[in-house]
Amino acid sequence: MKKSILLSLVLLMFNCEQNKETNDVLIVVTTTTMITDLVTNIGGQVIKVQGLMGSGVDPHLYKASEGDVTKLVNADIIFFNGLHLEGKLVEVFEKMSNKTPVALAEEIDKSTLIGSDYFASNFDPHVWFNIEYFKLFAHKVAEVLSEKDPKNAAVFLKNKIIYIEKLNNLQRNIRATINTLSEDKRVLVTAHDAFNYFGKIYGFEVVGLQGLSTATEAGVKDVQKLAAFIIEKQVNAIFIESSVPRRTIEALQAAVNSKGHNVIIGGTLYSDALGNKDTFEGTYIGMFEHNVNTIVNALQ
Repeated sequence: MKKSILLSLVLLMFNCEQNKETNDVLIVVTTTTMITDLVTNIGGQVIKVQGLMGSGVDPHLYKASEGDVTKLVNADIIFFNGLHLEGKLVEVFEKMSNKTPVALAEEIDKSTLIGSDYFASNFDPHVWFNIEYFKLFAHKVAEVLSEKDPKNAAVFLKNKIIYIEKLNNLQRNIRATINTLSEDKRVLVTAHDAFNYFGKIYGFEVVGLQGLSTATEAGVKDVQKLAAFIIEKQVNAIFIESSVPRRTIEALQAAVNSKGHNVIIGGTLYSDALGNKDTFEGTYIGMFEHNVNTIVNALQ
């Protein structure tokens, strides 16, 4: 399958451009749902956005289909997260000599990133949980769109300003909600370590059962170790994630309860993907508010 996809890419590079429909609308391809939502907000009605990943899709494990390859080759612009979040797409990107996909995480000062031994970049790639970083993404998206489509630059600028203000409001709302939770209860246990940037900003101790990537599964020792931690910290709720199978968290809950400490599953968090399209949680802002409300309500 891998060879078939790469072969498709090579063949498409020869003839796709000449078969591409001629129009004035930018075709923009995005990887994760967070980036798709961002680009849609900035580009508005004057661009066509095609997201590769949908709700509940794990970007750590995502592999390009032949249909994805066609979209990538036909794209005027490609936006992706970077920091090896979409690790299995990197090889496809490297074969695309006719265009350079835009890694939005390159906008971040690397001295501010959280280190990671797992990822080849040596950084935790879950940077969208720092809203200030997401604002940098917004600025970059507007800049790239304006360079590619100058006639609509004013539209992109206006949309960016509106969206940045929405992100400012989001930050204020989130801070107010989190401030209702006492600091001693700010222990966040989830399926995998996607919330470190969130924890750093809002004062949560964050522990993920599977570490930074879902590519490696948790073993019995991991479950027992985290169960002991939950009991020691008297954590009363743990959380599943929409893009990670719930069985590992259920196994953790069973291990904790078997030792006489009652811990509930506090709800579902959206970590590596947004909720279903056309829902509140299907937007970056809605996802963030949902997560914070779910966490605070369960840990109170």
